[in-house]
Amino acid sequence: MTSQPITPTVHRRVSSTPPAIARAREDFLADNRLDDAVRDPISTSWQRSRAFNVDADRLQLPFVREPNLESPLVSAAQPVIDQLADDLAAEPVSIVLTSPDGMVLSRTTAHRRLRTLLDDVSLAPGYCYSEEFVGTNGIGTALESRQPTLVIGAEHYAEALNRLSCAGVPIVHPISGAVVGALDLTCTEEHPSSLLLSLAKSATSQIVQRMLSQASERESRLLNAYLASCRRAPQTMVLGIAGDVVLMNRRLRHSVDAADQLTLLECAVDPSPGPAGSRIGTLPSGRVARLTPVTDHCDPEGQVSVFRVHLVDPGPTPPSAPVRTEDSVLPGMVGRSSSWRQCCARVVGHVRAGHWIAVSGEAGSGRTAILRAAAERLLPNTVRVFAAEDFDSDDTVDALAAELERDGFGVIIRDLDRLSPQTQEAIADLLPGREHAGLLGVTTQAAHGDPSSMLLPFFGHTVEVPPLRHRIEDLHELVPTLLRQLTRGRELTVAREAMTVLGKYSWPGNVAELRQTLREVVTHQRSGVIGVGQLPPRCRTTGRHTLTRIQALERDAIVRSLEENGNSKAAAAEALGISRATVYRKIKEFGIVT
Repeated sequence: MTSQPITPTVHRRVSSTPPAIARAREDFLADNRLDDAVRDPISTSWQRSRAFNVDADRLQLPFVREPNLESPLVSAAQPVIDQLADDLAAEPVSIVLTSPDGMVLSRTTAHRRLRTLLDDVSLAPGYCYSEEFVGTNGIGTALESRQPTLVIGAEHYAEALNRLSCAGVPIVHPISGAVVGALDLTCTEEHPSSLLLSLAKSATSQIVQRMLSQASERESRLLNAYLASCRRAPQTMVLGIAGDVVLMNRRLRHSVDAADQLTLLECAVDPSPGPAGSRIGTLPSGRVARLTPVTDHCDPEGQVSVFRVHLVDPGPTPPSAPVRTEDSVLPGMVGRSSSWRQCCARVVGHVRAGHWIAVSGEAGSGRTAILRAAAERLLPNTVRVFAAEDFDSDDTVDALAAELERDGFGVIIRDLDRLSPQTQEAIADLLPGREHAGLLGVTTQAAHGDPSSMLLPFFGHTVEVPPLRHRIEDLHELVPTLLRQLTRGRELTVAREAMTVLGKYSWPGNVAELRQTLREVVTHQRSGVIGVGQLPPRCRTTGRHTLTRIQALERDAIVRSLEENGNSKAAAAEALGISRATVYRKIKEFGIVT
């Protein structure tokens, strides 16, 4: 389908953001006041942005992934974008195409200054411009509201975007009705056009028409490939996918329930397949699924994929050992909270029963420590721990093989998530036949592991270690224990007010961060009572998100200025050379306890 040329008229300018909007934005950021001068879609988006805890003073855009430029969306949009780029070659306008999650797929502009501005704010392929990360903007707000959206200058939530004006339109699939991306036209703030949004709507309409035409052709190819695969192997389970269309033969439909089907589909569209394009996943039912592409009937360029599906049932599982009260007490493991005791008891129960076990949880939560303590308590032989980084050496796999040859072995592999596919494959070759000869345990950050992992099918049991913020009452035992370890038994205690402050902190680094925090205190104070003033500034905040290094420096400067000025926000702002509204906003944003 040939794109119709778009004849833009972008010379008729509208005025840039009035000062009233800039003042209204500052009032909203300082004390959540909304001015009537702000348009309803913008004020609603500002409120969503605040709920997302977006930093209004600094962009923190994640690089999500390398764009897939072979997708049906890009195939349909590229001719329209090329035509539009030719028509706008003399104008300071950029054409941006994004995925449905706001990740930039492509950016086209012939204007050098605008290109530099866009680079400064990472409006570039691979970066995500959803409201969750950027706040109010033409791309993210259009995707969030599913409505064409014009955002001019200071209407942007993030100050770094105030130099730009953006017109975004969501792209809705003509068959499924799902939002598949967005088209955005961006220019500098002093050159907004009254026709920018109309131009974006017109181009989006052409993209949708091309998608409709391509979908019909793709679905015909899928049906032919699927039927040919079914005829060739009538006793095999077959899965075919093209865009939003999914085909399963009767044998596959009757073999898996709805939950398993969903996981199968996620596995089929995995952008990182294994060798020869195969995919392996563990289904909610416990079975392992292997998807093998039918290469004769796959058309990657046409986005048509057909797979043969093989299911492997898990072997018989020994009955779980009953949880006993004494199982929750492990040497060196401190904590009396219910979640912690249950976690310890479950790990001990599985180790006693001889189960191979995966222990999941956040970094620093004690995953390896609890697994090692249980193994050393119950196993007669020495427990060997292999860290993910150990496998950088070629000799480590051989050392692991030697350990697994021992009867009654005890082996722990730390950070399964960080093992390369090649290392996982090498380890997987060592495991068959050794399932009941000893204990093998792994630690992972994902609650259910990486579904593409080749090792997870060997572990039928997973225990999740609660993060420290979910068992904050254990601080009353953890803090004295860690202080005794760090001071070698010297008398050093924590004041009640300081313990209250520690209890309000979210501890994103868990017990490991608590130990490091106390180590910092101990370097300056070897005995006596630790007060609030001796705690690092990061502990005197209640924010729930991890701060960047620059944000942490900002927070520390504000905390110190408040201390030096008797907690007077006005005096602290003056000492720092910033406005009082900014100090109020930062105190709230960082959760600083005054």
